[in-house]
Amino acid sequence: MTTVAIVSAILTLLAGIGVFLVACSMMSSNLESLSSDKLKNLFAKASGSKLLGVGIGTLGTAAIQSSGATTVMVIGFVNAGIISLTQAATMIYGANIGTTITAQIVALGMFGGNSISTSVIFSAFAGLGAFLALFTNKEFWKKVGGILTGFGMLFVGLVLMSSSMSDFAALEGVKVFLAGISNPLLLVLIGTLLTAIVQSSSVMTSIALAMVVSNLITLDQGIYLTMGSNIGSCVVALIAGLTSGTNAKRTSIIHLIFNCSGVVIFLIAALVMNVFSGGDFNFGTIFNRMFPDAPQTQLAMFHTIFNLITVIIVLPMTGLLVNLVCKIIPEKAENEDPNAPKLYFIDEHMLRTPPVAVKQTKEEIINMSKIAFENFSRAVHMIKTLDLSELETFNYKEKELNFLNGAIIDFVVKLSEKQQLSEADHVYLSTTYRTVRDLERIGDYAENIIEYAEILKESSSSFSKYALAEIDELEDLIQKLYTHVMLAYDKNSMEELDIANELEEQVDIVTKNMEDMHIERLSQGICTPTVGAQYLSFSTNAERIADHLINVGKTARVMTNRR
Repeated sequence: MTTVAIVSAILTLLAGIGVFLVACSMMSSNLESLSSDKLKNLFAKASGSKLLGVGIGTLGTAAIQSSGATTVMVIGFVNAGIISLTQAATMIYGANIGTTITAQIVALGMFGGNSISTSVIFSAFAGLGAFLALFTNKEFWKKVGGILTGFGMLFVGLVLMSSSMSDFAALEGVKVFLAGISNPLLLVLIGTLLTAIVQSSSVMTSIALAMVVSNLITLDQGIYLTMGSNIGSCVVALIAGLTSGTNAKRTSIIHLIFNCSGVVIFLIAALVMNVFSGGDFNFGTIFNRMFPDAPQTQLAMFHTIFNLITVIIVLPMTGLLVNLVCKIIPEKAENEDPNAPKLYFIDEHMLRTPPVAVKQTKEEIINMSKIAFENFSRAVHMIKTLDLSELETFNYKEKELNFLNGAIIDFVVKLSEKQQLSEADHVYLSTTYRTVRDLERIGDYAENIIEYAEILKESSSSFSKYALAEIDELEDLIQKLYTHVMLAYDKNSMEELDIANELEEQVDIVTKNMEDMHIERLSQGICTPTVGAQYLSFSTNAERIADHLINVGKTARVMTNRR
């Protein structure tokens, strides 16, 4: 083969890898977008069950065709304190099983013989998907077109990689060189490094499949390269984890230890088989007998069985693994102030899985509403009793509200730029800016009420029993209003919003009545001008809080109208 042919083969391989990576990304983003609601519900079901965790990780990765995205998202959940290390570990186990689906699909595309190759047939989906995406105006069918295009391009990339492997196979020097690489540890290392470079175990496994099918390497060599790809796939998670909090670091280490454990277990098994059989029995022999005359299936099935067996062995020892990483990465005394304001449900790493990040954004905003309303309740208690013992807690929560206001908006800005989101997700995110601002304003009005309480205490004044009774009535109404508003917000329920609107009208009536009754008490000498000024100011601020609550609930109307 000439130098030109060799360079051409190398360029073809690079082209194949590029097309394959783009195809994986296209499939992942469109699958993620199309299954956004199911993904949200799926990852919301994380619980203490280890098997459920494995199942969630498997199905989630199979749905979005990216173990890297799943693992980084799990790290985000752990960093935000949503799931425990044990739950994260089991979901990572499942992600390793789910990622083997890609190898099975690629192996399926390598059949053909003398008939039309399945790779060519599947490649045609790229054209069909492109036409569908181009000639439809409906978002659903555009996403379907994107999935079909990505699926077809997957095999276009595979054809290019296979073609380059066939060219290399014609070079005797290349075959002799590769045949000389028989050391399992060296092959595992090569697989690890190449996967770390391309940051995709699917690409490395597909290259190994193409090399085995073209007889460029043996099945056993392909098996060890594939084992190495499992370790190399940890790079993305390590980068994500090591730049985050303690539990995120621990999660990334769990991922690395789990993948390395599987490789070590199988390397030991290979060594034992080699010693007792005199080199005549190995993994290649086993899978050749299980799936005769189908090298692509042999390697793909090894990849799946390898991960399944590793999960079966490691799953019962998850508790020990978690304890181990906690000792490797202990809590540090110099960690950030544990009382510093923080995000509870969202994390930068969740941006890798936008549909799930949208669900978590809503949870974060609901949590912010609880903080805001609890501060309003504290403020009302203080102005009624003039007991300011909770003032420090109030001030901390107000600081937290100000932090959440900026942090949530920053996160939403980044999330809104993601293309995997559905139209409904984009519409929802567009409402969050005003919602967060409304909740922050509730905190500000509660802060005003605290100031009125301080003025009353300094002047040794207090509200009359009549005024206190009216405040109790108003507080009770606003409490009911908050409950129905948040149900409307969470469930996009117009029924709850209608109830909230009726309650808000009652709030207007009660605050107007409070003004009238205050004037009457003032004329009777029951109330002083100083106390009256604070009373009217309280009434006005409480009524404005009700207005901001209704604004939050109006998101339900926006979302319902866009269905």
